[in-house]
This record gives sequence, C-alpha cells and structure tokens, in this order.
Amino acid sequence: MTLRLYNTLTRKLENFVPLRNEVGIYSCGLTVQAPPHLGHLKAAITRDILVRWLRHLGYKVKTIENFTDVDDRIIEKQKQTKEDWRIIAQRNIDEYFSACDSLNILRADYYPKASQHIEEIIDLIQRLLENGLAYIKGGDVYYRVRKFSGYGRLSTKSIDELQVGARIEPTESKEDPLDFTLWKAAKPDEPFWLSPWGKGRPGWHIECSAMSMHYLGESFDIHTGGEDLIFPHHENEIAQSVGATGKEFVHYWLHNGLLNLTGEKMSKSTGHYFLISDILKDFAPSVIRLFLLKTQYRSPSDFSRERLEEAHAAYTRIMTYLERPSTGTDQPIENHLLYDRFAGAMNDDLNTPEAIGVIFELVRMGYEHNDLQIGNSIRYYLQILGFSKDQVKTDDVSSRLIELILELRTRARLDKNYKLSDEIRVKLKDMGIVVDDAKEASIYRRLESAYSKDEKEVD
Repeated sequence: MTLRLYNTLTRKLENFVPLRNEVGIYSCGLTVQAPPHLGHLKAAITRDILVRWLRHLGYKVKTIENFTDVDDRIIEKQKQTKEDWRIIAQRNIDEYFSACDSLNILRADYYPKASQHIEEIIDLIQRLLENGLAYIKGGDVYYRVRKFSGYGRLSTKSIDELQVGARIEPTESKEDPLDFTLWKAAKPDEPFWLSPWGKGRPGWHIECSAMSMHYLGESFDIHTGGEDLIFPHHENEIAQSVGATGKEFVHYWLHNGLLNLTGEKMSKSTGHYFLISDILKDFAPSVIRLFLLKTQYRSPSDFSRERLEEAHAAYTRIMTYLERPSTGTDQPIENHLLYDRFAGAMNDDLNTPEAIGVIFELVRMGYEHNDLQIGNSIRYYLQILGFSKDQVKTDDVSSRLIELILELRTRARLDKNYKLSDEIRVKLKDMGIVVDDAKEASIYRRLESAYSKDEKEVD
C-alpha cells in the first residue's frame, strides 16, 4: 500500500515519494499575540497524525514549526497592555505547548521564532534584491509580484483577478498595489533590528521562507498549514523562495480545513473562538483528540459542545469495552485484526474517520466474541492515532474488582434484596461507574475514563 496525499499545488491525490532519506516537514505555527484556541489545535493534530503515520511506515522525519513572535498584532498588544512583546509571545507559546502536550501531540524537532532568524531573513531579501524581484522604498523593502511568472499557481488566482480591489495603504510607498512587504522600516517605540536598509523588522511572509530553508534546505517535502494560509501567505512563500533560489520550494502542500463555530472560522482577529484551556476544563484531552480526528483533516469541522459530548460518548464506548475481562491469547503485531482496512484508510490521505470506523467495528466484534486479540488490535490502532498508552490500557485488577461487585449485586437482585442492589449502583455511580441493567446481564461504563486528566506521552 502506498501513501497518497492531496497536494494543494496540483489539486489531486499523489503518491508520496520523499526527496531524501529524511522527510522534511514545515508547519506554519501561531502568531502568538494571544493564547491558542481549538482551531490551532486542529492544525497541530494534522501535523501530528502525518508524522505518526510516516514514522509508522518506516520513514525518518524532521519537523519544523515556527512561531511568529513579532508582527503588527503583537506590537499592538504591547501598546495595549504595556507589556514587553517578548513576554507576551513567550507566555502564549508556553500555553500552546501545554495544550499540545495535554493532547499528546508530538513536539516538532525545532520551533524557530522570527526574531531569532533575522540574519537569514536579511540574507534572503538581499538575494531577491539582486535578482530584481525586490526594491527599496524609504526604508521598506517590497516584493515585485508581477516579476514572478508563477504567482497565483497555488491559490489558482490570476494577476488580473488579484488586481481588482488591490490598493496602496496611505502608509505604503510601493510601486504596485499587488506588491507585498519583505521588510518594514521601524516606527517609534517599536522593536527593530539593523539592516542594510536601516532599522526595521521583517514582514510576515518572508520569515517562513527563510526559516524553512534554513532547517530543511532550499527544496523539501511537505508544508502544512490551515487552508486560510493558502493566499496570500503560502503563495508569497513560493514567490520569495523560488524567486531567490530558482528551485522548486515544496513538493507537497497539505492544508487542513478550518474549525468553524456557527458557520464562521475560529479566529483571534474576529474574537470568534474558544480557548483550548477553557475546553480542557470540561473535556479530557483524548475526547478532544477523538473529536478532531472524526473529521478528515482537509474537511471543515463544526465545533459545538454537543459534538464534544458525542465524542465523549464514543470514547467512553471504546474504553468500556477495553476495561472488560477478555479471553484468548496475544498475537504478533502483523496479525492485528482489520489492519489492511485501517492502513488503507490512513494511506488514503490520512482518512482518520475511516480508520476510527475500523476501531468501532472491532468494538462491535469484541462484544460478540470478547477475544483478547480484538482488544489488542484496538489498543494498537489507538496508539497509532496518538491516544496515550495510559488511556488505552486495561486496568485488569480494577476491572476484575468491578466485575466481582456486579456479580454480588446480581446475587442481591436474585435474592430480591433491591435495597442493597440500589445502594451498590449509587455507590458505583459516585465513583464514576454507571451500571446499565440489560436483559442478559448488567454492564458498566466508566465516566472518568473519558474525563481523566492523567495522560502521559506516547513514546
């Protein structure tokens, strides 16, 4: 089975063929003027699943995720709060790391900040100036969009289409309304760095070109990010990078769909979002992970508390089965049940909803056959999808104790000691264990298994 990924650049599914022995992945990270919201975690989960599956297939992977720690929005936040921009940025970076760690999202290999790569940014701008693709105006440096023949290929926008509505802001002195900023001249009371063009700071787009090529080379395999970054950010990255090197910049562009709240994308700029820290107060990380993975990464996700409750119920069903005593013997990994279907789904552009469907098919089979190998397969697939080991292992001792209590309760019911039977049910519920009396037997489900906060990172 071959991994196929949807390439935004070509608008089709393509077989993944890496450039080198090590797969290079660059992900556009946060602009850190505010704490992370759930939309940011969808982008992070996309990278996480991509990396986990590539490593499962045997690839060596190198991952980079940047932080935009200096730009107009952070400077504006500094003016509002009277707090240093570096403190604002680092606090929000720390909160992002905390949220990602909670959801068991793999850390990238490097997390460069724009402010730490000014030298590389200046060098890249110099190359664009030398190639005639950039020009200086009053301390600002701009990119000549019309000079780059491939502009618009990623976003499928034509120059004529872009020209409609384009304008020059009163503070700008660029030659053409389509041109974009590579370097901004310093304003009073703003952070700045020295450059050949005077004091200033980098524009937004140039940082990702400079940092990605610094860590991964002038051409690399995969670039990820939200679909809202296709234009202008990623389009401008291509123009800058190819304009400087003459080489293909990225071979596969992967864009995740947006997380929507009542029809609008979650965005810090509009104030239309839920902070991940607030959601984690009510829902366990594994429930949030399941909610995000139940939608294929390229599709938009609709956020609501009801959807999270549905994910909670689904996750509880899986955990309830895994906590039941099983029979049978363990089998080697290569014999895991329904592996071809699971792997086929993941190789089909990381189709996590279908892969999760395989897990629920195994749960159904498990209730029919109760074989140990079924439980082992479920745990194996959950761990591939990034659910923590502690959360998918069965506590055999506690499960046996609960089964013993339920057996005693059943005897009480047969003896018509309904008072004792009800007392046991209430006590168990107080402990987070809900008993359902079916016709054949009583079954239980653990509410705390979905809400447990004690989750550890997968190796």
